[in-house]
Amino acid sequence: MELHYITTANFTLLLDSLQREFTVFVPQRKAGRRMYGRYAAGEPERRNGGEGALVIGEVRAVEPLKTFFFRCRQKVAEGFQDTVPGSEERPFCLVGVKACDLRSLPVLDAVFGGPDYRDPFYMQARERCLILSADCTCTLESCFCLALGLPPFPQANFDLNLSEVNGGFLAEEGSERGHVLVREHSALFQEAPTLLLKAREELRSRISEEVRANLQKFGVPAKEMLEGVIRQAYEAPLWREEAQACVECGACNTVCPTCHCFLLLDQLHSGELDRFRLWDSCLLKDFAQVAGGANPRPQLWMRLRNRFEKKFDFFPQLAGLYACTGCGRCILACPAKIDIREVLKRNVEYVQKR
Repeated sequence: MELHYITTANFTLLLDSLQREFTVFVPQRKAGRRMYGRYAAGEPERRNGGEGALVIGEVRAVEPLKTFFFRCRQKVAEGFQDTVPGSEERPFCLVGVKACDLRSLPVLDAVFGGPDYRDPFYMQARERCLILSADCTCTLESCFCLALGLPPFPQANFDLNLSEVNGGFLAEEGSERGHVLVREHSALFQEAPTLLLKAREELRSRISEEVRANLQKFGVPAKEMLEGVIRQAYEAPLWREEAQACVECGACNTVCPTCHCFLLLDQLHSGELDRFRLWDSCLLKDFAQVAGGANPRPQLWMRLRNRFEKKFDFFPQLAGLYACTGCGRCILACPAKIDIREVLKRNVEYVQKR
């Protein structure tokens, strides 16, 4: 795909233009974190670098990408009507999406857009969404994407990728939609200078080295070492030991970009019956409970093990990829400080000792 250059000033004009067709969401700096917010042209805080400023590079946002395609609470039926609620909403444009979140899309696609059933809510959002991704320009101590074979810069699943360089961005087309976007705004783009290409590669190399330092510091096993280890360590005592600290809050499921389990809830409102889809968590006791009270995973350690089994054993068999992107959100969200990297490390060590 073609590579272009766009200045920071012209990029702002691009967002202003996209706002006419899309609801544009951009990562903003809030309380030392990056969180998505709606783009509004001309707001002063977006220019002064303070609270609320746009953060195109840096690292992934607090919210996982799934929040835009698979909402935490969504009305899926109104009474017994055949219409799809919310089908008239404007399409949205997501800016600054990082590689770890983009990797979650094939997992969600396999669930909601598979050959047997295509979820109309998910598919509508996916097909209409415009994704302007971006390279990571710094890291968090919890980042471990490289352990799963994923570099800290996008390689697929984007329309246009932005690499932050001095005075602007290198913009790489990743789809036909991205190509059309550049063509329709050709006055805002220039030919990519060779000097900036070198600067991009140097930054990518430096960020990759920072992630490798994380892997070495925490002893994170490589992707190749994870094959089959959950199955082989299925009866290992480590599951009971790790679960002793778990408080069953479900935070790891909520912030995970690939967790997709849900429940359906019917509510009576103004004499009409509405059905909602809500996020669910496999760590919660009643998740797998059936009528009569039977539960295939009555113990917390079994539910903790199930989470790892699905990500590192079930999904590789189902879709040929791990349902973990190395984003590290679950590490930071867990109040019990259960570290997914440590659990994986313990599994590998258990299998090696055997």
